[in-house]
Amino acid sequence: MNALKKSISACLLTLSCFSVAHAILPIEKLDSFKGSKGYLVQTKTLPMVDIEVSIDAGDRYDPASKSGLADMTASLMNYGVRGDQGLLSEAQIADEIADLGANIGLSVGGERAILRIRSLSRKDLRDRAVRLAAAMLSAPTYDAKILEREKQRTITNLLEAETKPEFVLDRRLTKSLYGDYPLGNTPTVKTVAAVSTNDLMQFHKQFYRSDRMIVSIVGDVDRAQANEIMHTLLQKIPQSSAPIAKLPELQRSPVEPLAQREIQIPFDSQQAHIAMGMTAVTRSNPDYFPLLVGNYVLGGGGFVSRLMAEVREKRGLAYSVSSYFIPGKDTGIFRAGLQTKSDQAAMALEVMSSTIAKFIADGPTPSELLAAKSNLVNGYPLRIDNNRKLLDNVSSIAWNELPLDTMEIWTKQVEAVTLEQVTAAFQKYLAMDRMKIVVLGAKNK
Repeated sequence: MNALKKSISACLLTLSCFSVAHAILPIEKLDSFKGSKGYLVQTKTLPMVDIEVSIDAGDRYDPASKSGLADMTASLMNYGVRGDQGLLSEAQIADEIADLGANIGLSVGGERAILRIRSLSRKDLRDRAVRLAAAMLSAPTYDAKILEREKQRTITNLLEAETKPEFVLDRRLTKSLYGDYPLGNTPTVKTVAAVSTNDLMQFHKQFYRSDRMIVSIVGDVDRAQANEIMHTLLQKIPQSSAPIAKLPELQRSPVEPLAQREIQIPFDSQQAHIAMGMTAVTRSNPDYFPLLVGNYVLGGGGFVSRLMAEVREKRGLAYSVSSYFIPGKDTGIFRAGLQTKSDQAAMALEVMSSTIAKFIADGPTPSELLAAKSNLVNGYPLRIDNNRKLLDNVSSIAWNELPLDTMEIWTKQVEAVTLEQVTAAFQKYLAMDRMKIVVLGAKNK
């Protein structure tokens, strides 16, 4: 009976792996249009299409004195446009989106701005949604009254955020990690107040051009329809404009004594908030997978991680503790953090630091590595089980200039990671004497 159960389990595992391997749909490269790049994954399960336009126009291009400009340039693009039918107000745009049953939204991160469209794939509805999004991309009006309203809203949100320990901690650690690199600057009341409509128009003119855009499409459309979508989106956008100054390289976190690396911030809170981090790797780095697998053992695996075992299970110092890598196209950082009682901050920081230091020195055990790889591989289907998640993956692959078969070989790359690779990668990219530390709200003994 046991032999039969084992045989059935093995067959089910084989079938599961077989279905996962063959469920991953290929990424097709679309024809380039006006210097842009385009990618498509065809799915026929739902009559929907998800579209993303990634624009090389992220926060890193903000002038230091006007931090928040990139975000405001994008966020105001759906508050008034010059479309094919003339001027469309904020209310008219909202009504059109609701009438279509679609979603059109804009967001900005450190490296890129993103416009996303989700629509039924029926041609008449899809075309209307795409034309509206094209107008947002190419012809936002940037009304002065709306700008003032949104500036006041942003300033109010900033003032409220400054009362929250998580925000204060994140801002200080971000500055500490990035230093003079542009991503070290974060919006303040002063920088937001300084933004003008002319700034928005100039930023849009400089960065929103087709040679800085990537279009990713997932859904119920074929290659010809996808190319048509791409052409409609970018038809009225200029291909290029004035040269853009090259950004500086992010310098590796320097070796420093603890007194220079650690920041203590007084804060009236019941909990002490602790974070540490340093510069790390980009997504295209060959050591990405050893670091991914290793960090699952260290702090990315939830309740099965080393940090959770040492900090929570053995000592009860925190409800949660974690570590993670944030790899971008041109920059990357490592972070770890926790919250604890104010009078336990020193002990919690010591345990977190010593656990990370030991992992850098020794790496994972063979059983930890095997479990981490198994969990990552078995969890991979959940990363691509709907169109939006597929779009996230396609977009990341395109933005980071990864091989188009990345989704197909992802599990193989995880499975191939060795103990030696994990230990070597952690020792190469992480070091405790480079780790920046921010402790907020701790009580002095």
